[in-house]
Amino acid sequence: MRFMIIVKATPDSEAGVMPPDTLLAEMADYHEQLAKAGVLLDGSGLQPSAKGWRIRYNGKKPDERTLIDGPFAESKELIAGYTLIQVRTRAEALEWTRRFPNPSIDGKQGEIEVRQLFELEDFGPSETVERFRDMGMAAPAQVSSPLQP
Repeated sequence: MRFMIIVKATPDSEAGVMPPDTLLAEMADYHEQLAKAGVLLDGSGLQPSAKGWRIRYNGKKPDERTLIDGPFAESKELIAGYTLIQVRTRAEALEWTRRFPNPSIDGKQGEIEVRQLFELEDFGPSETVERFRDMGMAAPAQVSSPLQP
């Protein structure tokens, strides 16, 4: 089971304020624990939405798409970073996320959201699912270690 730990943006992260070294050290410690347990797949911070864009779809045709440049309002709806883990159970994912350091600068209010990823097996057998598998889109064959204290 793969889970994405989504770090919600804050006004600081959207303003491009870099986290202090103390917060980076806490994040490094946490991610080291994940790596040692064999559950870490990926993780990174994201640049502010001012450096991004969105595509709004109003149909299937290319001319029914609209490009919207950042920045985007409502930082609470934006993502500042993510960590991707693979564990055996939902309970294990929950326990790991309870250990996630407060991602906000200076211990201000912060929030993470956790979402389980779909696996190809969730869609049932089909030629299209096999196309994705052939592209290497299946979850890596990784068995996580038990949660480390």
